[in-house]
Amino acid sequence: MVIKSYSPNLMVHPLMRSSPSSSSSLPSAGPDADPDQIASRIIPLLDRLHVLVIGPGLGRDPLMQDTVAAVIRAAREKNMPMVLDADALLLVSRDPSLVKGYRLAVLTPNVVEFGRLTKALGVDEQVKSAAQESETAKVEALAKALGGVMVVQKGPKDYLSDGTVTLTVDLEGGKKRSGGQGDTLTGSIATFLGWRKAYLDGIWDTGKKLEEKELVGLAVFGGSAITRECSRLAFAKRGRSLQASDLTDEVHTAFLNIFGEVDDEANGGARL
Repeated sequence: MVIKSYSPNLMVHPLMRSSPSSSSSLPSAGPDADPDQIASRIIPLLDRLHVLVIGPGLGRDPLMQDTVAAVIRAAREKNMPMVLDADALLLVSRDPSLVKGYRLAVLTPNVVEFGRLTKALGVDEQVKSAAQESETAKVEALAKALGGVMVVQKGPKDYLSDGTVTLTVDLEGGKKRSGGQGDTLTGSIATFLGWRKAYLDGIWDTGKKLEEKELVGLAVFGGSAITRECSRLAFAKRGRSLQASDLTDEVHTAFLNIFGEVDDEANGGARL
């Protein structure tokens, strides 16, 4: 496949199908394609995963969106953490029940997507009035309307809330915003959520355990902090030439700057 040949870092399963179209170059299904049938080939792969990321590169094709909805339901039944971004958020705005009340779901909307979600949940007016109360009131209102889903309101500061606990990440970021930077945030959050599974499985000897309900918020905080530091470092090197892909090159340094190295406790570093 063309995608597989693009990079050895990519593992591709050619299972998704788009709606029949003479103008599309994507693999398309027949006129009677069943999204549940397509999803049934994808769902068994979930057992190999610790966390699921949905949205970047998804698109808005109806068949693909319906297929992903079936996969989300299956992942939820398996209690799998998931991060939803980009066009997956359009899907949620059309059917909030997909994630409503699911505390292992993380949504990372931009300004437009945030507004679309608040309108879909009927809290847009509430959010407008809440914004006058405090800078975190908007994200708290949306998270509560979603029944405790973790929402990341991206901006000059990142506000993270499940409607009960709210965190603010105000670490310095880069001075340029480039389309696609949100993918670094999504991937970073997913990585920390994957480590959450390892932590709960007792892979690391950490002594006293944190409460499980704290871990999603900590994972999201870590992902936000890493991304902002990546942006700062990349902008320092590239300036106005910065592209979203430049953030990837800074992940390692950003991690060390914020958390320290694994097993470097003797020098004051973190153990992760």
